[in-house]
Amino acid sequence: MKIKRADIERILILCAAVLVVVLALRGNQQTTSQTMYEQDGIPISQTVADSQTEKISTTVFYEDGEGYLVPVTRQIPKTDGIAKATLNLMVKSSQNDMEAARLGLRTVIPEGTAFEIDIQNGKARVDVSKEALDCASAEQEALMVSAITHTMTTFSTVDEVELLFDGQKRSKLTYGTDVSGVFAQNTVNMESVETFEQGGNLVQLYFPSQTGRLLVPITRTVFSDADPTTAMVELAKGPRNDSGLERALPQNSGIRSVTMKNGVVTVDFSKEFQQALEQSDGGRQSIRAILFTCSQFPGVKKVQLLVEGKPMSSETETVATFINEEEEVIAQYPGVVEVE
Repeated sequence: MKIKRADIERILILCAAVLVVVLALRGNQQTTSQTMYEQDGIPISQTVADSQTEKISTTVFYEDGEGYLVPVTRQIPKTDGIAKATLNLMVKSSQNDMEAARLGLRTVIPEGTAFEIDIQNGKARVDVSKEALDCASAEQEALMVSAITHTMTTFSTVDEVELLFDGQKRSKLTYGTDVSGVFAQNTVNMESVETFEQGGNLVQLYFPSQTGRLLVPITRTVFSDADPTTAMVELAKGPRNDSGLERALPQNSGIRSVTMKNGVVTVDFSKEFQQALEQSDGGRQSIRAILFTCSQFPGVKKVQLLVEGKPMSSETETVATFINEEEEVIAQYPGVVEVE
């Protein structure tokens, strides 16, 4: 039987078509298999575990646009090395910088810096790696040192901090910042170094930033007892005119009395204090500034606010908890804030 040339061409075309279909099916089978493998690369059990990781509150310090250190309360996964994990959050990196920028803040420790920490009898010895010597200015050195030491003293087991750099005790850093001594908690954002050098006592006051989104601690020198009465009088005076900060209390608000009994500080304001409650945040930042200012003193457990001798609303906060909680600030002021 003789096969015509046209029949041979049709057979070849049919075979080629079948081969293309087979290869396509095999290709699809391989692609599907690879996709299934990639999707199954992370076990479901691991994903569930990540979402249920126990969190713990910790306080980190960032720099704001005015050059102040601002404490922020963050929730991070619980770990045995919580102090080191907290310090690592302040080191410059793409991730840390982005998280700080969400709050309108910036990180303060040079990129690549690492820490070794030893805590004994209330004293923390923090060995900072050599990368910390790469600060761009004396101002950045001072901010870094203050951020590290004040972050460490937020832990109940730490009263004072000693710094080493690359395993060595140093008297000064690259731009002359003194690191020879031992650091305590009460000198963040010193308002006037000259006044401090004249002697006196120190009190921490809390004032809203220009945007009102964050509370900024300021250390002021006073020439009277460092107690709730003095602190409230100073808070009522407000920040320095050139500070870039806002008043925590209405300008014409008077303080009728400040008393402390059984761990409760009672502050009685004049009627003008009601103006604070008429602010856009309902007086939230004013009240928290009072709470944090009073809670710095030993033995203070609660703050009671009166206006003309009468208690304020029962909904008023009375106990200082966490300052500048990250998620709360972001929820109230969504979006990234540019820091100049």
